[in-house]
Amino acid sequence: MVKVRKAVFPVAGLGTRFLPATKVQPKEMLPIVDRPAIEYAVEEALAAGIKDIIMVTGRGKNAIEDHFDRSVELEQALAAQGKEDLLRDVRRIAELTFCYIRQKLPLGLGHAVLVAKDVVGEEPFAVLLPDDLIDAPMPATAQLLAVFDRYQSSVLGVCPVPRESVSSYGIIAGQPVENGLYQVTDLVEKPSPEEAPSNLGIVGRYILTPQIFEELEQTPSDVGGEIQLTNGLKGLLRHQAVYACELKGRRHDTGNKLGFLQATVELALKRSDIGKAFREYLKELDLDGEDSKDDGPHA
Repeated sequence: MVKVRKAVFPVAGLGTRFLPATKVQPKEMLPIVDRPAIEYAVEEALAAGIKDIIMVTGRGKNAIEDHFDRSVELEQALAAQGKEDLLRDVRRIAELTFCYIRQKLPLGLGHAVLVAKDVVGEEPFAVLLPDDLIDAPMPATAQLLAVFDRYQSSVLGVCPVPRESVSSYGIIAGQPVENGLYQVTDLVEKPSPEEAPSNLGIVGRYILTPQIFEELEQTPSDVGGEIQLTNGLKGLLRHQAVYACELKGRRHDTGNKLGFLQATVELALKRSDIGKAFREYLKELDLDGEDSKDDGPHA
């Protein structure tokens, strides 16, 4: 049985929705509680048994590479100070292998995946979009790998989305295989609510067979000049089965400001070190704005 050993992280986006914070700082490095958003996805891959990480980057993304590099001086300082918990945190991802490839032009998600072709080679691989932070007891990538191990076919992570939001997603049509698992029969990129074949939107988790590269090489650019991964997957459907797994867990779209803030609040509340105090603080807030007077500084 073929195993998945590699994961591709498309991180070349400009992060314009978070300007001016992302003028020089990659959006993937913006912290959610106390770690960069991208680290949650990397740790998810590690928890699923994947240790070869391929970052498809762009200009101005050097901070990502620096973050996942070893910092011997920092580790020595933490060890000398007896800060073992922090030392374990910074060493957690040391067993991973990182490779960085530059996507020189922003030509779409399909193009970003295609850029990784030579490094991935002729083997199945995962794709994780760090904007989608999925908080689940079983990591989202591990959920997809369980399906891949059974069917040895490409697997897409999907979630139900509101009908009014389907135009922001690739939407699947599929035949149910079992509860929460579908064999995909069609995919539509960002349809109108009237044209959408379902309300199951593809979110940022994929397990793909290497045949996707051939399909992406033959996929024409859309009207915006981008190669869409969804269109490449439509081509793949003509030659092999593709499955869709309804992901279990709480999904946060940290690529927009509201989703980023929601993820920060919810993950902070789950923390053993600050969760209780943070919950009490939130209870004290005047969320309805009834007490508009500032009665001075608080301790």
